[in-house]
Amino acid sequence: VGGFAWEDCGDGKDPVVLHSLSVAPDPISIPGSLRISASVSSSQAVAAPVKAVVVVEKALGDLWIQLPCIDQMGSCTYDDVCAMLDNLIPPGTVCPEPLLTYGIPCHCPFKAGSYSLPASDFVLPDMELPSWMTNGNYRVRAIVSRGGEELACIKLAFSLHSQ
Repeated sequence: VGGFAWEDCGDGKDPVVLHSLSVAPDPISIPGSLRISASVSSSQAVAAPVKAVVVVEKALGDLWIQLPCIDQMGSCTYDDVCAMLDNLIPPGTVCPEPLLTYGIPCHCPFKAGSYSLPASDFVLPDMELPSWMTNGNYRVRAIVSRGGEELACIKLAFSLHSQ
């Protein structure tokens, strides 16, 4: 993989575009602190239901193996990301920091516009990860859509190191 990398894989017509993304440290350490900065724009409002198809691959030597979807981790299809956000952060609850400070919404619908997250630190807790999702190099492709229309496509490459 050769370090963290990202790519907007939309065809140039997607309404949601990732303009910048930076993640440190590299490799990402679990548990540990993660510093993220990002910039995203959307030319249209994004309302429920929002579907995400996520494909996760892990390097095994020179081969890339697609990881299965187990307990909502790995290569999964999420039919309603908005409902998942509502489960994490109940509607009516204030968005957590640093989203609140920078005016980044945490619930659908997301208004059209530009959103920017300056370098911000997040704590990655000591999680019980399945053994197949620990140390290694990963590639992730996420396609986000609504009603069959692609909203965004993002590819990530990163390394994980867990204690």
